[in-house]
Amino acid sequence: MEKAFEFLKTNKEVAFATVEDDKPKIRIFQIMKQEKNTLYFATAPEKEVYRQLQENPNIEVLAMKENIFVRMAGQAVFDVDDKTAREIYAANPVLSRLYRAYTDLIYFRLPALSLDYYDLTPEQPLQEHYDYEQK
Repeated sequence: MEKAFEFLKTNKEVAFATVEDDKPKIRIFQIMKQEKNTLYFATAPEKEVYRQLQENPNIEVLAMKENIFVRMAGQAVFDVDDKTAREIYAANPVLSRLYRAYTDLIYFRLPALSLDYYDLTPEQPLQEHYDYEQK
């Protein structure tokens, strides 16, 4: 499990899948912050993805580099406090290039409900699966 979250720390761009009308929608998102088994993201309130998450909070993300990939599933939680939102905005220069203030964004977290780690490098490819309790 630790190696999967270490991988996500250095591979922050993820394919980010939501659901709309029972159909998958996928786009690239950047992990803004990570704490233990929780990833943090930001989006604008007028974006389609925010509306989708309000209607159905289920998310799956996938990060891949060379022969390693990590897939994580969970539900969006919109309870990020103001201090954390400010930290995320200040620590991610791309946000200030796109948005005038941290308050122009919606911040949410994704606690892991399940996690898969794959490494196809060894002769015997490695596949590990982890399930987490909802908190």
